[in-house]
Amino acid sequence: MLEIKNLTVGYGAINALHGISLSVAPGSIVTLIGSNGAGKTTTLKTVSGLLKPKSGEILYEGKNIAGLPPHEIVRRGLAHVPEGRMVFANLSVLENLEMGAYLVRDKKQIRAEMDAVFAAFPRLQERVQQISGTLSGGEQQMLAIGRALMGRPKFLMLDEPSLGLAPLLVAAIFAKIVEINRARGLTILLVEQNANRALEISHAGYVLETGRITLSGDSPSLRQNPQVRSAYLGG
Repeated sequence: MLEIKNLTVGYGAINALHGISLSVAPGSIVTLIGSNGAGKTTTLKTVSGLLKPKSGEILYEGKNIAGLPPHEIVRRGLAHVPEGRMVFANLSVLENLEMGAYLVRDKKQIRAEMDAVFAAFPRLQERVQQISGTLSGGEQQMLAIGRALMGRPKFLMLDEPSLGLAPLLVAAIFAKIVEINRARGLTILLVEQNANRALEISHAGYVLETGRITLSGDSPSLRQNPQVRSAYLGG
């Protein structure tokens, strides 16, 4: 569904990604793991059109989307939940969700999507009129994911969904990611520093180090890889 080929991205004269290649099969969860500064967030920002590559291709459903503006990429069915959640803090939960559906014109469709989001995250329905900036970190993460789902995406990119959350909430968020993948058949590219959790729920993974893919494979194999265990799994 998504194939990145020889992608190079830079900030000025400094390259953050050095010709990386990866693929995400339809209906799968693929995780990208690595330390801070490895280039994980840069990868997602480039796919979603927030950064323009120096070279390489980003093929989505067979078409090169590299360099397209973000709104056009969203229109094609790709949604990006950024690191740090980035909810509209001064708007209510309901208003945030409505913002996620700004490209959807059918009001019945919007209502159906909102019902689906509330079914996945009942806490959001309980807080529907609450100002988003007053939600807990876990609730804001639920809202950020729910807002992305309101646009009925086919491909969802999640950047550090567990960041700053208590362990119980981390488990709940990862369970919801699996549920969304299975129930909707939604393809997911997951960037996550909690490598153990990410490899538990994903089908395949890539290890990114200083802008280069150094390892790849199915998730069970990566979890058993001595290099991955030593560097990312604490064992």
